[in-house]
Amino acid sequence: MTLVAILSGAGVSTDSGIPDYRGPQGLWRKDPEAEKLVTYDFYMADPEIRRRSWLMRRTADTWNAEPNAAHRAVAALERSGTPVRVITQNVDGLHQRAGLSARKVVELHGTAREVVCTRCHARSGMDRALARVDAGEADPPCTVCDGILKPATVMFGERLDPRVLGEAMAVTKASQIFIAVGTTLQVQPAASLAGIAVEHGARLVVVNAEPTPYDELAEETIREPIGTALPALLARLTPSGEG
Repeated sequence: MTLVAILSGAGVSTDSGIPDYRGPQGLWRKDPEAEKLVTYDFYMADPEIRRRSWLMRRTADTWNAEPNAAHRAVAALERSGTPVRVITQNVDGLHQRAGLSARKVVELHGTAREVVCTRCHARSGMDRALARVDAGEADPPCTVCDGILKPATVMFGERLDPRVLGEAMAVTKASQIFIAVGTTLQVQPAASLAGIAVEHGARLVVVNAEPTPYDELAEETIREPIGTALPALLARLTPSGEG
């Protein structure tokens, strides 16, 4: 059967109330200083940046967000029996919350739902760390070694986990249909997956409000809102209506 690989970016989660970063209304365009809160060197060097970063996480839209029609459509495609793998640039976990099996999701940029110690690499739930912030710890240290905690996400200035990137590459090369949705395809190396998919014979479909550098390689480009466009596209790929 046809393997469908979906590269999902921030635009997939905007209907869930999570703002994107680089779009016309993106967070970095509205508040460039906010980028420091998720930049590794600034975070590690400045306790005040860390305190502000924890406060930002405490009020983040992620915690109240629910999967939207796009997330649900991907999960429905998997339930239909179509082989599906998601490579996501998002850290919100909404694909899994929509019902997609966690083993079918490659989280390129990690997850905001866990924290990791920068010294001993111990991991624990973000909810536990935020509870400590609520209890008065402005910059909660690791409970194992007293090191600096950070979200288990890939901050600006950090490299992707090579094992995760390798898994994403393998999925990309094996796919027959590669859908890039809600991503500007400007951040490397994630963006390069679209070109790699085409090089290995996949049909590329781009679903994004703005043009991307890979549109000319795409068999189809869709500019309609993701919440309606992606469900309609995936409905064509079900066993009864595969395109």
